[in-house]
Amino acid sequence: MAKSGLKLEARPQPSRAWSYGSPLLALLVTVIIGVILFALLGKDPVRGLLVFFWEPIKSGYALGELVVKATPLLLIALGLAVCFRSNVWNIGAEGQYILGAVAASGMALLAEKTTGGWIVVPIVLAGIAGGMVWAGLTAFLRDKFNANEILVSLMLVYVAVQVLGYLVYGPWKDPLGYNFPQTKTFEAATRIPRLFDGSRMSIGVLFALVGVAGVWIFLFRTRAGFAQQVGGLAPAASRYAGFSSRRALWTALLVSGGMAGLAGALEVAGPIGQLTPYVPAGYGFAAIIVAYVGRLHPVGMVFSALLMSMFYIGGELAQSRLGLPKSLTGVFQGLLLFSLLACDTLVNYRLKWVKSAAAGGKK
Repeated sequence: MAKSGLKLEARPQPSRAWSYGSPLLALLVTVIIGVILFALLGKDPVRGLLVFFWEPIKSGYALGELVVKATPLLLIALGLAVCFRSNVWNIGAEGQYILGAVAASGMALLAEKTTGGWIVVPIVLAGIAGGMVWAGLTAFLRDKFNANEILVSLMLVYVAVQVLGYLVYGPWKDPLGYNFPQTKTFEAATRIPRLFDGSRMSIGVLFALVGVAGVWIFLFRTRAGFAQQVGGLAPAASRYAGFSSRRALWTALLVSGGMAGLAGALEVAGPIGQLTPYVPAGYGFAAIIVAYVGRLHPVGMVFSALLMSMFYIGGELAQSRLGLPKSLTGVFQGLLLFSLLACDTLVNYRLKWVKSAAAGGKK
């Protein structure tokens, strides 16, 4: 005999309201679970929420730091959105970010004290090229040998980490750096120009905003963007329409790799100012969450990048002020992702109260 209770009922078509409401509900669920988590750890939940959601925006300087963290996340997420909308699963943006940082650092190390500010342009271009080359390896192996791009791109992350380690512990190690595994500090001319005095925000923010506009126009207002998405999602239909699924693969990965490489270049030639083993900050993986929370839409990813940036800063503050491990950042990121996956059920299904047959037959 059927029991009364809530049941999932398929919708005749996906709910547009819930496609936008699901991320908001996921954020609310994340906050509620976060409150419970703080309480279980013996910390004041209100103070914990203030650290994560108020401290990063309470002043002009704090907002600037929020944007500094959000910039690489947004840049990488924009490239990943092109990939995911093309049905190309680039999971290795972290490796492309690292190689972009490495290539940019190699160019920055060529600068001397007399070098002019023009060196910034080759540094940025080197970063883009480094990311594209690393993503191109995945595209090549998928194109020629039908290798799984998920596994290839992910494994190349660990290769990139080894390349970075070899350079900072070996030929690029600063001889005057007291044996620390890092390059020398880059010359002042190589630094990415800042937008304001007293703030670490650089022109990288402008690159990210231009990227938002560029990706939106490409995906939704050009024939090439339409062909890109059709080529990835329906190769047979794409060939029938005269589109190339092979071109879609290469375009998606090269764009994604270039954006990740740009993010790496802006980091090492911006806030960091040198190449260190700590350049990998997990941005490439966190950007996957940014892309999906933002619904793979350039404008939506602006807000999700800011939210993820709050988690990064909140995690650092929780470590220093509440005595909690920095890994709490990853906990909140994971909670948001799993909450979103759960809440996305409401896009295609609705909750409905179903009465049992016995209850329904009573008068």
